[in-house]
Amino acid sequence: MKGGQAIIRSLLDQGADTVFGYPGGQLLPLYDMLYDSELKHILVRHEQCAAHAADGYARASGRVGVCIATSGPGATNLVTGIATAYMDSSPIVAIAGQVPTHLIGNDAFQEVDMIGITMPITKHSFQPADASEIPAMVRASFHIAKTGRPGPVVIDLPKDIQEQEVQDPLDELDLQGYRPTLRGHPLQIKRAAELIRRSEKPVILAGGGVIISGASKEIMELSELIKAPVTTTLLGKGSFPEDHPSAMGMLGMHGRKVANLTVDECDCLIAVGCRFSDRTTGNVAEFAPNARIIHVDIDPAEIGKNVTVDVPIVGDARNVLRELIEKLKKHGERDDKWLKGVQKFRAECMPRMSYDEVPLKPQQVIKEISQVLDDETVVTTDVGQNQMWMAHFYTSRAPRKFISSGGLGTMGFGFPAAIGAKVALPENDVVAVCGDGGFLMVCQDLATIREYDIPVVICVMDNRHLGMVAQWQRLFYDERMSHTHLGEVPDFVKLAESFGIEAERVEKPGETSEALSRAIRSGEPALLDIVIDPHEILPMVPPGCGLTEIVGEYRVEREDPQEIRYSGVKADGD
Repeated sequence: MKGGQAIIRSLLDQGADTVFGYPGGQLLPLYDMLYDSELKHILVRHEQCAAHAADGYARASGRVGVCIATSGPGATNLVTGIATAYMDSSPIVAIAGQVPTHLIGNDAFQEVDMIGITMPITKHSFQPADASEIPAMVRASFHIAKTGRPGPVVIDLPKDIQEQEVQDPLDELDLQGYRPTLRGHPLQIKRAAELIRRSEKPVILAGGGVIISGASKEIMELSELIKAPVTTTLLGKGSFPEDHPSAMGMLGMHGRKVANLTVDECDCLIAVGCRFSDRTTGNVAEFAPNARIIHVDIDPAEIGKNVTVDVPIVGDARNVLRELIEKLKKHGERDDKWLKGVQKFRAECMPRMSYDEVPLKPQQVIKEISQVLDDETVVTTDVGQNQMWMAHFYTSRAPRKFISSGGLGTMGFGFPAAIGAKVALPENDVVAVCGDGGFLMVCQDLATIREYDIPVVICVMDNRHLGMVAQWQRLFYDERMSHTHLGEVPDFVKLAESFGIEAERVEKPGETSEALSRAIRSGEPALLDIVIDPHEILPMVPPGCGLTEIVGEYRVEREDPQEIRYSGVKADGD
Protein backbone atom coordinates (compact mmCIF):
# COMPACT_ATOMS: atom_id res chain seq x y z
CA MET A 1 0.00 0.00 0.00
CA LYS A 2 0.94 3.65 -0.26
CA GLY A 3 1.64 6.00 2.62
CA GLY A 4 -1.80 7.60 2.47
CA GLN A 5 -3.45 4.20 2.57
CA ALA A 6 -1.26 3.28 5.53
CA ILE A 7 -2.53 6.37 7.37
CA ILE A 8 -6.14 5.36 6.75
CA ARG A 9 -5.60 1.70 7.62
CA SER A 10 -3.68 2.60 10.78
CA LEU A 11 -6.39 5.02 11.93
CA LEU A 12 -9.00 2.29 11.51
CA ASP A 13 -6.77 -0.20 13.35
CA GLN A 14 -6.60 2.23 16.27
CA GLY A 15 -10.39 2.39 16.49
CA ALA A 16 -10.93 5.71 14.74
CA ASP A 17 -14.24 5.78 12.90
CA THR A 18 -14.48 9.49 12.01
CA VAL A 19 -12.10 12.27 11.06
CA PHE A 20 -12.91 15.97 10.86
CA GLY A 21 -11.04 17.73 8.10
CA TYR A 22 -10.57 20.15 5.24
CA PRO A 23 -8.62 19.18 2.08
CA GLY A 24 -5.92 21.09 0.23
CA GLY A 25 -3.17 20.69 -2.32
CA GLN A 26 -0.61 18.92 -0.12
CA LEU A 27 -3.21 16.43 1.07
CA LEU A 28 -4.66 15.50 -2.32
CA PRO A 29 -3.04 12.03 -2.37
CA LEU A 30 -4.51 11.19 1.05
CA TYR A 31 -7.93 12.58 0.15
CA ASP A 32 -7.95 10.61 -3.09
CA MET A 33 -7.41 7.46 -1.04
CA LEU A 34 -10.13 8.52 1.43
CA TYR A 35 -12.57 8.46 -1.50
CA ASP A 36 -12.71 4.63 -1.38
CA SER A 37 -12.21 4.31 2.37
CA GLU A 38 -14.64 3.17 5.05
CA LEU A 39 -13.28 5.89 7.32
CA LYS A 40 -15.98 8.53 7.77
CA HIS A 41 -14.86 12.05 6.93
CA ILE A 42 -16.78 15.16 7.99
CA LEU A 43 -15.97 18.27 5.97
CA VAL A 44 -15.98 21.24 8.33
CA ARG A 45 -16.06 24.79 6.99
CA HIS A 46 -12.99 25.98 8.90
CA GLU A 47 -9.98 24.00 10.10
CA GLN A 48 -10.24 25.38 13.63
CA CYS A 49 -13.63 23.72 13.85
CA ALA A 50 -12.05 20.42 12.81
CA ALA A 51 -9.72 20.55 15.80
CA HIS A 52 -12.50 21.58 18.21
CA ALA A 53 -14.81 18.87 16.85
CA ALA A 54 -12.09 16.25 17.34
CA ASP A 55 -11.65 17.61 20.87
CA GLY A 56 -15.38 17.41 21.61
CA TYR A 57 -15.41 13.87 20.20
CA ALA A 58 -12.60 12.91 22.55
CA ARG A 59 -14.04 14.52 25.68
CA ALA A 60 -17.52 13.07 25.18
CA SER A 61 -16.36 9.53 24.38
CA GLY A 62 -12.98 9.14 26.05
CA ARG A 63 -11.57 8.02 22.69
CA VAL A 64 -8.95 9.76 20.59
CA GLY A 65 -10.32 12.41 18.21
CA VAL A 66 -8.74 12.95 14.78
CA CYS A 67 -8.56 16.07 12.64
CA ILE A 68 -6.90 16.73 9.28
CA ALA A 69 -5.84 19.92 7.50
CA THR A 70 -3.59 20.80 4.61
CA SER A 71 -0.26 22.57 4.87
CA GLY A 72 0.40 26.24 5.56
CA PRO A 73 -2.72 28.16 6.61
CA GLY A 74 -4.73 24.96 6.89
CA ALA A 75 -2.26 23.64 9.43
CA THR A 76 -1.97 26.91 11.34
CA ASN A 77 -5.75 27.12 11.57
CA LEU A 78 -5.57 23.91 13.63
CA VAL A 79 -3.24 25.51 16.17
CA THR A 80 -5.89 27.12 18.39
CA GLY A 81 -7.72 23.81 18.66
CA ILE A 82 -4.50 21.93 19.37
CA ALA A 83 -3.59 24.41 22.12
CA THR A 84 -7.09 24.08 23.59
CA ALA A 85 -6.73 20.30 23.73
CA TYR A 86 -3.26 20.60 25.25
CA MET A 87 -4.34 22.91 28.06
CA ASP A 88 -7.32 20.71 28.90
CA SER A 89 -5.57 17.31 28.52
CA SER A 90 -7.75 16.11 25.65
CA PRO A 91 -6.45 13.28 23.41
CA ILE A 92 -6.46 14.27 19.74
CA VAL A 93 -4.27 13.39 16.78
CA ALA A 94 -3.88 16.23 14.29
CA ILE A 95 -2.66 15.28 10.80
CA ALA A 96 -1.27 18.20 8.83
CA GLY A 97 -0.23 18.14 5.19
CA GLN A 98 3.29 19.22 4.35
CA VAL A 99 5.17 20.10 1.18
CA PRO A 100 7.21 17.30 -0.45
CA THR A 101 10.30 16.25 1.47
CA HIS A 102 12.78 17.80 -0.98
CA LEU A 103 11.10 21.22 -0.59
CA ILE A 104 11.02 21.33 3.21
CA GLY A 105 13.06 24.29 4.40
CA ASN A 106 12.86 26.14 1.06
CA ASP A 107 9.88 28.35 1.98
CA ALA A 108 7.84 26.54 -0.62
CA PHE A 109 4.23 27.53 -1.34
CA GLN A 110 2.09 26.92 1.76
CA GLU A 111 5.01 25.60 3.80
CA VAL A 112 5.17 26.18 7.55
CA ASP A 113 7.22 24.48 10.23
CA MET A 114 4.25 22.78 11.87
CA ILE A 115 6.40 20.78 14.27
CA GLY A 116 8.18 23.92 15.43
CA ILE A 117 4.96 25.91 15.72
CA THR A 118 3.19 23.27 17.80
CA MET A 119 6.13 22.12 19.91
CA PRO A 120 4.96 23.95 23.08
CA ILE A 121 1.35 22.75 22.70
CA THR A 122 1.69 19.04 21.92
CA LYS A 123 2.80 15.97 23.79
CA HIS A 124 4.81 14.92 20.75
CA SER A 125 5.11 15.48 17.00
CA PHE A 126 6.08 13.15 14.15
CA GLN A 127 7.19 13.69 10.56
CA PRO A 128 7.75 10.48 8.59
CA ALA A 129 10.79 10.40 6.34
CA ASP A 130 9.62 7.15 4.74
CA ALA A 131 6.18 5.60 4.25
CA SER A 132 7.32 2.48 6.11
CA GLU A 133 7.33 4.51 9.33
CA ILE A 134 3.64 5.44 9.14
CA PRO A 135 1.88 2.43 10.75
CA ALA A 136 4.10 2.49 13.84
CA MET A 137 3.92 6.28 13.93
CA VAL A 138 0.12 6.30 14.02
CA ARG A 139 0.06 3.63 16.73
CA ALA A 140 2.56 5.60 18.77
CA SER A 141 0.55 8.80 18.29
CA PHE A 142 -2.61 7.21 19.68
CA HIS A 143 -0.69 5.65 22.55
CA ILE A 144 0.91 8.96 23.53
CA ALA A 145 -2.31 10.92 23.08
CA LYS A 146 -4.43 8.75 25.38
CA THR A 147 -2.02 7.50 28.05
CA GLY A 148 -0.58 9.27 31.06
CA ARG A 149 -1.84 12.83 31.00
CA PRO A 150 -3.72 12.87 27.68
CA GLY A 151 -3.02 15.48 25.05
CA PRO A 152 -2.60 16.26 21.36
CA VAL A 153 -0.09 14.70 18.98
CA VAL A 154 0.76 16.11 15.53
CA ILE A 155 1.70 14.08 12.46
CA ASP A 156 3.26 16.33 9.81
CA LEU A 157 2.75 14.44 6.54
CA PRO A 158 4.84 15.37 3.46
CA LYS A 159 3.01 15.00 0.15
CA ASP A 160 5.52 12.62 -1.40
CA ILE A 161 5.36 10.27 1.61
CA GLN A 162 1.61 9.93 1.08
CA GLU A 163 2.29 8.56 -2.43
CA GLN A 164 5.30 6.42 -1.57
CA GLU A 165 4.93 2.65 -1.46
CA VAL A 166 5.25 1.06 1.98
CA GLN A 167 8.05 -1.50 1.74
CA ASP A 168 8.90 -2.97 5.16
CA PRO A 169 6.60 -1.33 7.72
CA LEU A 170 8.03 -0.82 11.19
CA ASP A 171 6.28 -2.81 13.90
CA GLU A 172 6.66 -0.15 16.59
CA LEU A 173 8.56 2.94 17.61
CA ASP A 174 10.81 2.99 20.65
CA LEU A 175 9.35 5.75 22.82
CA GLN A 176 12.36 6.20 25.03
CA GLY A 177 11.64 8.03 28.26
CA TYR A 178 7.86 7.90 27.90
CA ARG A 179 6.80 5.94 30.96
CA PRO A 180 3.87 7.60 32.75
CA THR A 181 3.65 6.81 36.46
CA LEU A 182 0.30 5.12 37.06
CA ARG A 183 0.56 3.98 40.67
CA GLY A 184 1.17 6.25 43.63
CA HIS A 185 4.11 5.74 45.96
CA PRO A 186 2.90 3.60 48.92
CA LEU A 187 4.69 5.77 51.50
CA GLN A 188 3.09 8.95 50.14
CA ILE A 189 -0.36 7.34 50.18
CA LYS A 190 0.24 6.28 53.77
CA ARG A 191 1.25 9.86 54.68
CA ALA A 192 -1.87 11.22 52.98
CA ALA A 193 -4.11 8.80 54.87
CA GLU A 194 -2.55 9.84 58.17
CA LEU A 195 -2.94 13.53 57.36
CA ILE A 196 -6.62 13.01 56.51
CA ARG A 197 -7.15 10.97 59.66
CA ARG A 198 -5.82 13.81 61.83
CA SER A 199 -7.83 16.51 60.05
CA GLU A 200 -11.10 17.93 61.33
CA LYS A 201 -12.22 19.95 58.30
CA PRO A 202 -11.28 18.04 55.13
CA VAL A 203 -12.37 19.16 51.65
CA ILE A 204 -11.98 17.31 48.34
CA LEU A 205 -11.14 19.30 45.19
CA ALA A 206 -11.89 17.24 42.05
CA GLY A 207 -10.34 18.32 38.76
CA GLY A 208 -10.54 17.16 35.18
CA GLY A 209 -8.14 14.31 35.92
CA VAL A 210 -10.90 12.61 37.92
CA ILE A 211 -13.05 12.43 34.79
CA ILE A 212 -10.16 11.38 32.56
CA SER A 213 -9.20 8.50 34.86
CA GLY A 214 -12.80 7.42 35.49
CA ALA A 215 -12.47 8.04 39.23
CA SER A 216 -15.90 9.53 40.00
CA LYS A 217 -16.96 6.46 41.96
CA GLU A 218 -13.82 6.68 44.06
CA ILE A 219 -14.36 10.41 44.76
CA MET A 220 -17.87 9.60 46.00
CA GLU A 221 -16.57 6.77 48.19
CA LEU A 222 -13.81 8.95 49.64
CA SER A 223 -16.24 11.77 50.38
CA GLU A 224 -18.63 9.46 52.20
CA LEU A 225 -15.81 7.74 54.06
CA ILE A 226 -14.13 10.85 55.46
CA LYS A 227 -17.30 12.99 55.65
CA ALA A 228 -15.82 15.64 53.35
CA PRO A 229 -17.62 18.10 51.07
CA VAL A 230 -16.57 18.14 47.42
CA THR A 231 -15.82 21.10 45.19
CA THR A 232 -14.63 20.96 41.59
CA THR A 233 -12.66 22.91 39.04
CA LEU A 234 -14.38 23.94 35.81
CA LEU A 235 -13.07 20.84 34.01
CA GLY A 236 -13.96 18.67 37.00
CA LYS A 237 -17.62 19.67 36.75
CA GLY A 238 -19.67 16.47 36.61
CA SER A 239 -17.05 14.33 38.34
CA PHE A 240 -19.26 14.48 41.45
CA PRO A 241 -23.06 14.85 41.18
CA GLU A 242 -23.81 18.49 41.90
CA ASP A 243 -27.20 17.75 43.44
CA HIS A 244 -25.55 15.57 46.10
CA PRO A 245 -25.80 17.07 49.62
CA SER A 246 -22.00 17.15 49.89
CA ALA A 247 -21.47 18.92 46.56
CA MET A 248 -20.44 22.57 46.73
CA GLY A 249 -20.13 23.29 43.02
CA MET A 250 -17.25 25.01 41.31
CA LEU A 251 -14.37 26.71 43.11
CA GLY A 252 -12.53 29.84 42.06
CA MET A 253 -12.88 33.21 40.43
CA HIS A 254 -16.48 32.52 39.38
CA GLY A 255 -17.05 29.77 41.92
CA ARG A 256 -19.88 29.23 44.35
CA LYS A 257 -19.72 31.15 47.60
CA VAL A 258 -20.01 27.97 49.66
CA ALA A 259 -17.05 26.42 47.83
CA ASN A 260 -14.77 29.43 48.13
CA LEU A 261 -15.45 30.10 51.80
CA THR A 262 -15.31 26.42 52.79
CA VAL A 263 -11.92 25.90 51.14
CA ASP A 264 -10.71 29.02 52.91
CA GLU A 265 -11.68 27.43 56.24
CA CYS A 266 -10.64 23.80 55.68
CA ASP A 267 -7.63 22.26 57.42
CA CYS A 268 -6.98 19.53 54.83
CA LEU A 269 -7.43 19.92 51.07
CA ILE A 270 -7.31 16.75 48.97
CA ALA A 271 -6.78 17.92 45.38
CA VAL A 272 -7.16 15.24 42.74
CA GLY A 273 -6.39 15.68 39.04
CA CYS A 274 -6.18 19.47 38.98
CA ARG A 275 -3.39 21.93 38.26
CA PHE A 276 -4.27 24.77 40.65
CA SER A 277 -4.72 27.34 37.91
CA ASP A 278 -5.02 31.00 38.81
CA ARG A 279 -8.74 30.89 38.05
CA THR A 280 -9.13 28.20 40.73
CA THR A 281 -6.87 29.59 43.45
CA GLY A 282 -7.16 33.35 43.20
CA ASN A 283 -4.26 34.94 45.05
CA VAL A 284 -2.05 31.92 45.80
CA ALA A 285 -0.69 33.56 48.95
CA GLU A 286 -4.21 33.55 50.41
CA PHE A 287 -5.35 30.17 49.05
CA ALA A 288 -6.53 27.64 51.67
CA PRO A 289 -4.46 29.39 54.36
CA ASN A 290 -5.30 26.89 57.12
CA ALA A 291 -4.95 23.72 55.09
CA ARG A 292 -2.38 21.01 54.69
CA ILE A 293 -2.58 20.08 51.00
CA ILE A 294 -2.50 16.63 49.40
CA HIS A 295 -2.07 16.78 45.62
CA VAL A 296 -2.70 13.74 43.41
CA ASP A 297 -1.80 14.13 39.73
CA ILE A 298 -0.46 11.93 36.96
CA ASP A 299 1.76 14.75 35.68
CA PRO A 300 4.66 15.38 38.09
CA ALA A 301 5.25 18.79 36.48
CA GLU A 302 1.96 20.05 37.94
CA ILE A 303 2.75 19.19 41.56
CA GLY A 304 4.25 22.16 43.34
CA LYS A 305 4.11 24.31 40.20
CA ASN A 306 1.53 26.79 41.48
CA VAL A 307 0.75 25.80 45.06
CA THR A 308 3.12 24.39 47.68
CA VAL A 309 1.82 21.01 48.80
CA ASP A 310 2.45 18.89 51.88
CA VAL A 311 1.91 15.43 50.40
CA PRO A 312 2.58 15.05 46.66
CA ILE A 313 1.39 11.84 45.01
CA VAL A 314 2.20 11.15 41.35
CA GLY A 315 -0.10 8.60 39.76
CA ASP A 316 -3.40 7.89 38.07
CA ALA A 317 -6.24 9.34 40.15
CA ARG A 318 -8.31 6.17 40.19
CA ASN A 319 -5.41 3.95 41.25
CA VAL A 320 -4.26 6.34 43.97
CA LEU A 321 -7.76 6.89 45.38
CA ARG A 322 -8.44 3.16 45.59
CA GLU A 323 -5.31 2.60 47.65
CA LEU A 324 -5.99 5.67 49.79
CA ILE A 325 -9.54 4.50 50.52
CA GLU A 326 -8.31 1.07 51.61
CA LYS A 327 -5.94 2.66 54.11
CA LEU A 328 -8.59 5.04 55.43
CA LYS A 329 -11.10 2.25 55.97
CA LYS A 330 -8.92 0.94 58.77
CA HIS A 331 -9.51 4.09 60.83
CA GLY A 332 -13.24 3.59 61.42
CA GLU A 333 -16.09 6.10 61.35
CA ARG A 334 -15.51 9.86 61.40
CA ASP A 335 -17.57 12.60 63.00
CA ASP A 336 -19.83 14.42 60.53
CA LYS A 337 -20.18 17.71 62.39
CA TRP A 338 -18.00 19.56 59.84
CA LEU A 339 -19.89 18.17 56.85
CA LYS A 340 -23.29 19.00 58.31
CA GLY A 341 -22.16 22.57 58.97
CA VAL A 342 -21.05 22.94 55.35
CA GLN A 343 -24.32 21.46 54.10
CA LYS A 344 -26.29 23.96 56.19
CA PHE A 345 -24.20 26.85 54.86
CA ARG A 346 -24.73 25.56 51.30
CA ALA A 347 -28.50 25.66 51.80
CA GLU A 348 -28.27 29.22 53.06
CA CYS A 349 -26.50 30.58 50.00
CA MET A 350 -28.04 28.70 47.08
CA PRO A 351 -28.33 31.20 44.22
CA ARG A 352 -31.75 32.31 43.12
CA MET A 353 -32.72 31.19 39.62
CA SER A 354 -36.38 32.23 39.19
CA TYR A 355 -36.93 35.58 37.51
CA ASP A 356 -39.87 37.07 35.61
CA GLU A 357 -38.00 39.99 34.05
CA VAL A 358 -37.67 40.85 30.40
CA PRO A 359 -35.01 40.93 29.01
CA LEU A 360 -34.46 37.44 30.34
CA LYS A 361 -32.05 36.82 33.18
CA PRO A 362 -29.48 34.14 32.32
CA GLN A 363 -30.31 32.39 35.62
CA GLN A 364 -33.89 31.89 34.42
CA VAL A 365 -32.69 30.67 31.03
CA ILE A 366 -30.41 28.07 32.62
CA LYS A 367 -33.15 26.99 34.99
CA GLU A 368 -35.38 26.30 31.99
CA ILE A 369 -32.59 24.52 30.09
CA SER A 370 -32.06 22.33 33.15
CA GLN A 371 -35.74 21.42 33.27
CA VAL A 372 -35.58 20.00 29.75
CA LEU A 373 -32.27 18.12 29.70
CA ASP A 374 -31.72 14.67 31.19
CA ASP A 375 -28.58 13.26 32.77
CA GLU A 376 -27.42 11.74 29.47
CA THR A 377 -27.51 15.03 27.57
CA VAL A 378 -24.09 16.36 26.62
CA VAL A 379 -23.79 20.11 27.16
CA THR A 380 -20.98 22.06 25.57
CA THR A 381 -20.29 25.71 26.26
CA ASP A 382 -18.44 28.52 24.64
CA VAL A 383 -16.23 30.86 26.66
CA GLY A 384 -17.18 33.98 28.56
CA GLN A 385 -20.26 34.83 30.59
CA ASN A 386 -22.30 32.06 28.97
CA GLN A 387 -19.70 29.53 30.13
CA MET A 388 -19.54 30.79 33.69
CA TRP A 389 -23.30 31.10 34.00
CA MET A 390 -23.55 27.44 32.99
CA ALA A 391 -20.69 26.41 35.29
CA HIS A 392 -22.27 28.32 38.17
CA PHE A 393 -25.96 27.52 37.74
CA TYR A 394 -26.27 24.33 35.65
CA THR A 395 -26.38 21.13 37.68
CA SER A 396 -24.14 18.36 36.27
CA ARG A 397 -24.65 14.85 37.58
CA ALA A 398 -22.36 12.70 35.45
CA PRO A 399 -18.85 12.88 33.98
CA ARG A 400 -18.22 13.72 30.31
CA LYS A 401 -21.58 15.47 30.02
CA PHE A 402 -20.30 19.04 30.53
CA ILE A 403 -17.65 20.05 27.99
CA SER A 404 -15.96 23.44 28.01
CA SER A 405 -12.66 25.10 27.16
CA GLY A 406 -10.87 25.68 30.44
CA GLY A 407 -7.18 26.50 30.32
CA LEU A 408 -7.05 28.36 27.01
CA GLY A 409 -10.51 29.91 27.26
CA THR A 410 -11.20 29.55 23.54
CA MET A 411 -14.10 31.53 22.14
CA GLY A 412 -15.78 29.57 19.37
CA PHE A 413 -15.19 26.22 21.08
CA GLY A 414 -18.73 25.31 22.12
CA PHE A 415 -20.48 24.81 18.78
CA PRO A 416 -17.84 22.68 16.97
CA ALA A 417 -17.20 20.71 20.18
CA ALA A 418 -20.91 19.87 20.17
CA ILE A 419 -20.56 18.59 16.60
CA GLY A 420 -17.79 16.23 17.70
CA ALA A 421 -19.71 15.12 20.80
CA LYS A 422 -22.81 14.29 18.76
CA VAL A 423 -20.80 12.32 16.22
CA ALA A 424 -19.15 10.38 19.06
CA LEU A 425 -22.42 9.76 20.93
CA PRO A 426 -25.21 9.78 18.33
CA GLU A 427 -27.78 8.42 20.79
CA ASN A 428 -27.30 11.28 23.25
CA ASP A 429 -28.90 14.69 22.97
CA VAL A 430 -26.27 17.41 22.56
CA VAL A 431 -26.85 21.08 23.35
CA ALA A 432 -24.32 23.86 22.76
CA VAL A 433 -24.70 26.95 24.95
CA CYS A 434 -22.85 29.79 23.24
CA GLY A 435 -22.38 33.50 23.58
CA ASP A 436 -23.26 35.59 20.56
CA GLY A 437 -19.63 36.71 20.21
CA GLY A 438 -18.13 33.21 20.28
CA PHE A 439 -20.80 31.75 18.02
CA LEU A 440 -20.14 34.38 15.35
CA MET A 441 -16.54 33.14 15.16
CA VAL A 442 -17.64 29.68 13.97
CA CYS A 443 -21.18 30.13 12.64
CA GLN A 444 -20.13 29.04 9.14
CA ASP A 445 -20.25 25.46 10.40
CA LEU A 446 -24.01 25.60 10.47
CA ALA A 447 -23.42 24.30 6.95
CA THR A 448 -21.69 21.23 8.40
CA ILE A 449 -24.54 20.22 10.72
CA ARG A 450 -27.05 20.77 7.92
CA GLU A 451 -25.18 18.86 5.22
CA TYR A 452 -24.39 15.92 7.53
CA ASP A 453 -27.69 16.07 9.46
CA ILE A 454 -25.98 16.37 12.84
CA PRO A 455 -28.86 17.26 15.19
CA VAL A 456 -27.22 19.50 17.76
CA VAL A 457 -29.21 22.31 19.35
CA ILE A 458 -27.46 25.67 19.69
CA CYS A 459 -28.62 28.06 22.40
CA VAL A 460 -27.19 31.49 21.65
CA MET A 461 -27.15 33.71 24.76
CA ASP A 462 -27.78 36.93 22.88
CA ASN A 463 -26.87 40.10 24.77
CA ARG A 464 -25.11 41.83 21.85
CA HIS A 465 -21.97 42.23 23.93
CA LEU A 466 -18.68 40.51 24.56
CA GLY A 467 -20.20 39.80 27.93
CA MET A 468 -17.25 38.86 30.10
CA VAL A 469 -15.04 41.67 28.84
CA ALA A 470 -17.94 44.10 29.27
CA GLN A 471 -18.43 42.83 32.83
CA TRP A 472 -14.80 43.61 33.69
CA GLN A 473 -15.21 47.05 32.14
CA ARG A 474 -18.26 47.68 34.30
CA LEU A 475 -16.63 46.49 37.49
CA PHE A 476 -13.02 47.56 37.16
CA TYR A 477 -12.79 50.25 34.46
CA ASP A 478 -15.41 52.81 35.53
CA GLU A 479 -17.91 51.46 32.98
CA ARG A 480 -15.79 52.68 30.07
CA MET A 481 -17.31 50.27 27.54
CA SER A 482 -14.52 50.17 24.99
CA HIS A 483 -15.39 48.14 21.88
CA THR A 484 -17.42 45.39 23.56
CA HIS A 485 -20.80 46.12 21.95
CA LEU A 486 -21.38 43.77 19.00
CA GLY A 487 -24.03 45.89 17.29
CA GLU A 488 -27.43 44.70 16.15
CA VAL A 489 -26.46 42.30 13.37
CA PRO A 490 -26.90 39.57 12.45
CA ASP A 491 -30.44 38.38 12.96
CA PHE A 492 -29.52 34.94 14.30
CA VAL A 493 -32.83 33.40 13.28
CA LYS A 494 -32.44 34.50 9.67
CA LEU A 495 -28.78 33.49 9.70
CA ALA A 496 -29.68 29.96 10.78
CA GLU A 497 -32.55 29.73 8.34
CA SER A 498 -30.22 30.71 5.48
CA PHE A 499 -28.32 27.50 6.25
CA GLY A 500 -31.54 25.47 6.34
CA ILE A 501 -31.51 25.29 10.15
CA GLU A 502 -34.74 25.60 12.13
CA ALA A 503 -34.54 28.59 14.48
CA GLU A 504 -36.61 30.45 17.07
CA ARG A 505 -36.20 33.66 19.00
CA VAL A 506 -36.80 33.40 22.77
CA GLU A 507 -37.58 36.55 24.73
CA LYS A 508 -39.91 35.73 27.66
CA PRO A 509 -39.86 33.47 30.73
CA GLY A 510 -41.14 30.00 29.90
CA GLU A 511 -40.23 30.18 26.22
CA THR A 512 -36.74 28.65 26.58
CA SER A 513 -37.99 25.32 27.94
CA GLU A 514 -40.77 25.11 25.36
CA ALA A 515 -38.53 25.95 22.42
CA LEU A 516 -35.71 23.67 23.59
CA SER A 517 -38.12 20.76 24.05
CA ARG A 518 -39.42 21.24 20.49
CA ALA A 519 -35.90 21.47 19.09
CA ILE A 520 -34.72 18.27 20.78
CA ARG A 521 -37.87 16.35 19.81
CA SER A 522 -37.49 17.36 16.18
CA GLY A 523 -34.31 15.34 15.76
CA GLU A 524 -33.00 18.10 13.48
CA PRO A 525 -30.29 20.71 13.88
CA ALA A 526 -31.76 23.79 15.53
CA LEU A 527 -30.84 27.20 16.90
CA LEU A 528 -32.45 29.23 19.67
CA ASP A 529 -31.72 32.95 19.75
CA ILE A 530 -32.22 33.69 23.47
CA VAL A 531 -32.31 37.42 24.17
CA ILE A 532 -30.88 38.12 27.63
CA ASP A 533 -30.20 41.14 29.82
CA PRO A 534 -26.93 42.75 28.67
CA HIS A 535 -26.37 44.31 32.10
CA GLU A 536 -26.53 41.11 34.16
CA ILE A 537 -23.18 40.07 35.60
CA LEU A 538 -21.70 37.14 37.47
CA PRO A 539 -20.36 36.90 41.00
CA MET A 540 -16.59 36.88 40.84
CA VAL A 541 -13.34 37.22 42.72
CA PRO A 542 -11.41 40.21 41.31
CA PRO A 543 -7.95 39.43 39.88
CA GLY A 544 -5.26 39.29 42.55
CA CYS A 545 -7.75 38.79 45.39
CA GLY A 546 -8.34 35.86 47.69
CA LEU A 547 -11.26 33.50 47.18
CA THR A 548 -13.33 35.07 49.94
CA GLU A 549 -13.33 38.52 48.33
CA ILE A 550 -16.40 37.90 46.18
CA VAL A 551 -18.19 40.76 44.43
CA GLY A 552 -21.41 40.67 42.46
CA GLU A 553 -23.17 38.06 44.59
CA TYR A 554 -26.60 37.08 43.33
CA ARG A 555 -29.75 36.96 45.40
CA VAL A 556 -30.16 33.71 47.25
CA GLU A 557 -33.21 31.46 47.37
CA ARG A 558 -35.09 32.88 50.36
CA GLU A 559 -38.26 34.84 50.86
CA ASP A 560 -38.14 38.49 49.80
CA PRO A 561 -34.41 38.47 49.11
CA GLN A 562 -32.61 41.77 48.93
CA GLU A 563 -31.61 42.72 45.42
CA ILE A 564 -27.82 42.64 45.00
CA ARG A 565 -26.79 42.97 41.37
CA TYR A 566 -23.15 43.86 41.79
CA SER A 567 -20.98 46.01 43.97
CA GLY A 568 -19.21 48.97 42.46
CA VAL A 569 -15.66 47.72 42.84
CA LYS A 570 -13.21 50.03 41.13
CA ALA A 571 -9.85 49.19 39.64
CA ASP A 572 -8.08 50.37 42.78
CA GLY A 573 -10.08 47.93 44.92
CA ASP A 574 -12.13 50.58 46.81
